[in-house]
Amino acid sequence: MSPSEHRLTVPVRDPDRLLELKVGDVVYLNGTLITARDKAHQRMFDEGREPPVDLDRAAIFHAGPVVRKRDGDYELVVVGPTTSTRMAKYLEDVLEAGVRVIVGKGGMGPEAPKLMKGRAVYLTAPGGCAALLSERVERIRDVCWRDLGVPEAMWILEVREFGPLIVTVDAHGNELSWKETG
Repeated sequence: MSPSEHRLTVPVRDPDRLLELKVGDVVYLNGTLITARDKAHQRMFDEGREPPVDLDRAAIFHAGPVVRKRDGDYELVVVGPTTSTRMAKYLEDVLEAGVRVIVGKGGMGPEAPKLMKGRAVYLTAPGGCAALLSERVERIRDVCWRDLGVPEAMWILEVREFGPLIVTVDAHGNELSWKETG
């Protein structure tokens, strides 16, 4: 069966939309995408700080953007995925907070298919795609926890046709296998 291509609006208002996605499918996101790396996860879940943004039905992107200040506002220079396995220990907490889409690279660890089943999807941003993904960010809407530093702050991005992203863990509990079959 060949992969399908999907457009998904985030935050995810209709959770049944996630069930349409199967491992190997290609997804493009439209809407709001929130960056969160190691320090943001630590602050929320190790320190118990309330997230500065609503994570219910949200999409988070394991990324550390490069930005510059221009005319009193932030401008995106480039944004690409960072390795998600570093945030795997927070996966249950992230899902409990309501996150339904996670974007990154390198997978979410061996527990991800079980934990994400019926709840969320993990989308892989292919390596070397930072320039292309950056073109799909329409604007930086806000930044939270700027004190963590530019790459570790939570950047709230408005995206259009953000992708291509590959469904690596679907909401059916399946994980894309990179092994040869047959």
